[in-house]
Amino acid sequence: MDSTVFVLDDDDSFVRAISRLLRADGFEVKCWTSASDFLADHDPQLPGCLLTDLLMPEMSGLELQRRLLALGSQLPVVFITGRGDMSMAVEGMRAGAVSFLPKPVNRTKLIAVVNEALARDEGTRRALGEQQRIRELVASLTPRERQVLDLVAQGYRNKQIAAELGTAEKTIKVHRGRLMHKLHVRSVAGLVQLLGLCEEVRVMRLDPVHAPAWPTPGTASL
Repeated sequence: MDSTVFVLDDDDSFVRAISRLLRADGFEVKCWTSASDFLADHDPQLPGCLLTDLLMPEMSGLELQRRLLALGSQLPVVFITGRGDMSMAVEGMRAGAVSFLPKPVNRTKLIAVVNEALARDEGTRRALGEQQRIRELVASLTPRERQVLDLVAQGYRNKQIAAELGTAEKTIKVHRGRLMHKLHVRSVAGLVQLLGLCEEVRVMRLDPVHAPAWPTPGTASL
């Protein structure tokens, strides 16, 4: 799916001018002059970035950014304004804005920042897709395999896992081989690295009372 630059400004003439400029450089563009209309139309599944005015009468760009974050949106934001101050710029950047551009906008700078924002969005979506893939792989494990997985990743040896779960060591070897196959990894280091990409999976614990801390990737022992 192609990425889109979402342009929002209460100044209709500025919206028309910036959209023409972006389209001339080959970008797909959608425009709004109302923040509430943008929120009503916003689809977080659509890749792209938001280019928005900072100071608008209905809703400020910072408030819009906060609302998007509250909705769980990962949409990269670029602020443009002719009246913003440094404190606003700092707040927006701390909240994850890509850049803060003053009006009148420098065309070269604008294109560079938009490309940066779209690249960030692509990277975020790729990472989220990888996390979902890992969650699905882990979900395919049996309950016993998940128990073994947690202890292997924490650095337990097969003999220790067998004692922990009250079963034979050879049985643990079978479970371990199956889970490694299902997760498409060949080593404990690879396993820990895989789980480290997905925090929801990484915090698994068999028994939070006595389970050891999660090891640094590459330190788990065989």
